[in-house]
Amino acid sequence: MRRILLLQLCLTPWVAPLPGATLERLTLDDVIQKSTEIVRARVVGSSANFRGSVIYTHWKVEVLERWKGVDQATLEVRIPGGVANGFRQDVPGAPALVQGREYLLFLWTAKTGATYLTGLSQGLFELSKDAADQLLASRAAISETMLDRKTWQPVKDEGVQMRYCEMTAHVTATVAGKANK
Repeated sequence: MRRILLLQLCLTPWVAPLPGATLERLTLDDVIQKSTEIVRARVVGSSANFRGSVIYTHWKVEVLERWKGVDQATLEVRIPGGVANGFRQDVPGAPALVQGREYLLFLWTAKTGATYLTGLSQGLFELSKDAADQLLASRAAISETMLDRKTWQPVKDEGVQMRYCEMTAHVTATVAGKANK
């Protein structure tokens, strides 16, 4: 019993929640332009493991539609935080996905080949239907500290909600506009 208590005391600082995150507030156009891939996808599985002292959850998604990026049927998206080897780690600003749900994902791929959400929660839009059976894309307001990129002053996030057809038209126009510049 003493060994278990001593082990828990030693591991507590290592697995304690990370300090609060500070995010750069990105506009929807920023998220679109910074993303290397933009897809509508369904979560089909997940696993988590440690990378150094940080747990990453690897979400396997099935691509249903694509507006930007390399044509692939599935992707693996890494999001910091999760449960691995009996340890739980929550990362401020990092969302958790739900298996079986569909999302609009704005992603970027690192030089290592790993794919992440652009701006953490800013790159994840949940898909749902309204009372008129119209598909909506929405992102709740993010409560983590966000800074304005011009003034570096804290700003409050307001979230985003729009009809899916309007979102896809905006994404398509922004991607095409960037390609023509």
